[in-house]
Parts: sequence; C-alpha cells; structure tokens
Amino acid sequence: MPRPSTQAILLVDGYNIIGAWSTLQQVRDTEGLEAARRKLAESLVGYSAFQGFDTHVVFDAQYQGSPGSREMMTQNLSICYTDHKQTADTYIEKTCALFRNDLRKFEQRLIVATSDRAQQLTVVGFGAEWMSAQRLLADVELAALKVRRKQRGGKGRSPNRFLSSSLDPVAQQRLARMRLGLE
Repeated sequence: MPRPSTQAILLVDGYNIIGAWSTLQQVRDTEGLEAARRKLAESLVGYSAFQGFDTHVVFDAQYQGSPGSREMMTQNLSICYTDHKQTADTYIEKTCALFRNDLRKFEQRLIVATSDRAQQLTVVGFGAEWMSAQRLLADVELAALKVRRKQRGGKGRSPNRFLSSSLDPVAQQRLARMRLGLE
C-alpha cells in the first residue's frame, strides 16, 4: 500500500493562535487582523513543508455574509474560512468527526493546534491529537532553526550530540518549562 504524501493533517485554529502568540498579537494590534493572518500563514509555510504536514489554518467567517472558502497557499498550506454563522471550532470538530471514520486515519495523523480547552477535549475525544499554541510556536521556531542550520551547511555545529545544547539559554529554559508543563 502506498504511503500518504503527508505525515499528518494539521488543523490550526487561526484566531486562537493569533491570540496566543505575542508576536501575532502585536501585529494584530498595530497592523490589523489581516496582517496577523498573513504573518501566521508565513510562519506555517516552512514548518508545514519541513514536517511534511498538510496544514489547514481555519478562520471564523461567521460574521461575514459570504460562504466559506479555501485558499491554497502552497502544496502544504491552505487557509480555510468557515461558512456564514459557522465557527472555526465547529469546522474543526466536524473535520475530526469525519476523519474518525476515514480509512486515512490508519496512515496519517490528525493534529489540532489550539489552546482552547473545550476544543482540546472535543478533538481528543474524536481521536485526533492536540497541540497547544505554545507548543506549535516552539515547533515552528525549532523547524526554522534547523532549516537555517541546514542551509549554512552545518557550520558551527556543536560537538555535543543533543539538539538542546545548540539552543540559546533562553530557548533552553523555555523548553525546560514546557517539558515540566509550566507553559
């Protein structure tokens, strides 16, 4: 049986992530919501390709009078706007419910990135994996770091075999706090 082209499907609760990442909050507050959405998409393009994820960033369009839409940004990233009067949460829950009965679940993972506690419990109940907004941020930053190192050709590699030893001290502390469940 051929393997799927992507390791996992990643559903990102767009406005939840914008509200959780301080950099995106700042962009939203200074440049507007459209700029924050664009910056989130830019952050996820490289990460999705690096991880081999089929990423869908979901935004509420419940206050718009238009039908839902989907915009393919890259092969690995699409932006989904929900239908009128539909929230991103219901879109994600419906996708998880449909995936639960899909044969792809035996070949692919379904991951939902959100820090909404109720949403977390619901998607896990449907058999999807959950990733917090802060975990997604840490993974995005780590993937970007790995890509930069690979582009440099491995120059400046640490003789230590652990990846964490090559991170700056602030990043090491942040990862340690996350590992202990403090973030």
